[in-house]
Formats: sequence, structure tokens, C-alpha cells
Amino acid sequence: MTSVPEAGPGRFERFVDAGKAVIPPLTLLSALLFYFGYVSARSQYEYFGVDVDTIGLGTQDYIMRSPQPLLTPLLVFAAVGAGAVAVHAAVRRRIGDAASARPATRLGRGGQAAGLVALAAGLLLLSGYAFVRDWRLYGLVTPVLIAVGGTLFRYGSFVRRLGRPPDDAASPPLRRVSAALVYVAIAVSAFWTTATVAQWSGRGLAMYEASRLDKLPSVILDTKESLFLRSPGIQETKLPSVDGQTFHYRYRNLRLLIHGKDRMFLVADRWSASGATVVVPLDGSVRVQFLFQNQHP
Repeated sequence: MTSVPEAGPGRFERFVDAGKAVIPPLTLLSALLFYFGYVSARSQYEYFGVDVDTIGLGTQDYIMRSPQPLLTPLLVFAAVGAGAVAVHAAVRRRIGDAASARPATRLGRGGQAAGLVALAAGLLLLSGYAFVRDWRLYGLVTPVLIAVGGTLFRYGSFVRRLGRPPDDAASPPLRRVSAALVYVAIAVSAFWTTATVAQWSGRGLAMYEASRLDKLPSVILDTKESLFLRSPGIQETKLPSVDGQTFHYRYRNLRLLIHGKDRMFLVADRWSASGATVVVPLDGSVRVQFLFQNQHP
């Protein structure tokens, strides 16, 4: 009895295995979480005039911040995926019930046409970056059009192949290369879209904090010399001269924005367009007190 040899892995499977050997999935996931957490944090603290690199956050800090900006994209991707599965099942039923290949050809051409229109619009926006870069929705609309267009075009091609005879199912190398390029464009567009959402999420979080600065930890700051702070609402008091006293000025109505590795970032307890963030080093040159919340236990 002759045994039938098992089919080996295809090119795509070999490519995926090679990618796993070069970049382990856990490392790739950690890098993505770090990047989106960094993008969100950078946008958040830019609102307060702070470069996030000066704070001194570590890799784990950015990874822990990534779930908040990724929540909306993941929910959208999951909903779109569920809808795509339902649409695909409906298309397969319609093609299977038909007595000819015309429905598959008609649906496939319609998907390809819609995909080309969306791709053309996205590429037009991409090529016109110098003219429309100030458009607030540019970073979201452009990648979404490219991703949707590429997906519709590839799915339309797939549907058209469903109506062909089995002998015509072979795919020439040029078609495989073009398909791979479309998939890369879709992946890059999805990455771009998620990064834009993470940036917006960070800015939204900053504006939410700015509207509720009184919820941040309250701080009293003592310094050796006057800081000449410009933010409205900050109260400066000169401490009485006492022998051995090295701190001469006290500042109230300050809130802790964030605590870095070796410094604190303080803001006034109410937002103002002329406000500023005070960077305080934790090296013994200042004295800091954190106040209890004004709520009786």
C-alpha cells in the first residue's frame, strides 16, 4: 500500500515561521504596546508644555499606559471583523445558490471598483500632504481610506476567483507579489490609524485632567529663593527668618501633575492659558508637603 506524502507548508507559512524566528511574538507585542503608550503619553504631556522624554518614564510605564489608547481601536477592529465574517457568509451563500458564475463576477468587480475608489482617494490625500497636513482628520481619514480600499480590492479579487473553474485558480507570481504589497499597505494603514487614535486619546486625557486639576494631589513647595512663577493662582509667601532656616519661600495652590524618576512636575490648581509647568528636582534643594484631601473620614 502506497502512503500519500503529507503536503509541506506553503510559502506564506514558511514566511510566517521565519518572521517568528527573527522577531518573537512577545517581543513584537511589547514593542507595539510601548510605542502606542509612548505616543499617547507624549501627546498628553505636550498639552502641559512638557516633553515626555524629560520625565524619565521607563519601558514598563509606557506599556502600562497603552491599554487606555488601544481600547477603542481594538473594539472597532473586533466589531469590523465580526461584520466582515457575516458579510462573507452572506456572499458565499449567494454565490453557492446561483447556477452560474455571474454573481461572483458581479460582486467581485463591485468590490474591486469600490476598493480602487477608496485607494485612489487615500493616495490622493497622501500625495497632497503638504497642502492638507493641517486638516485635523488627516491622520485618521487617509489611512482608513487606504486600508478599506485595499481590503475591498483584495476581497473583490477573492470573490471573483470563487466563480472560476478550479483549473483557473492558479495565481501567477506577479499577482502574489501585488497581493503581498496590498497586505503590507493595509497593515501599515492600520498601524497609522491606531497611532493617530493613541495621540488623540492622550490629548483628550490631558484636557480631562486640565478641567479637573483640583483632583490631583495638592502640594506645598518650600524653596530657598523666589521662583518668580507666572501661573495665575499660585500663592507665594515669604517665610520668617529663623536661624538655621534654609528655605525662605513657600508656594501654595500647586498640584502634582506627574512624578518622574528624580523630579516632580507641578501645575497650578486651576487651568489658565498663561499657565506653566514647574519642574522641581528631588535633590534636597526644595521641601515638599502633600496635603490631605479636604474630605472628613
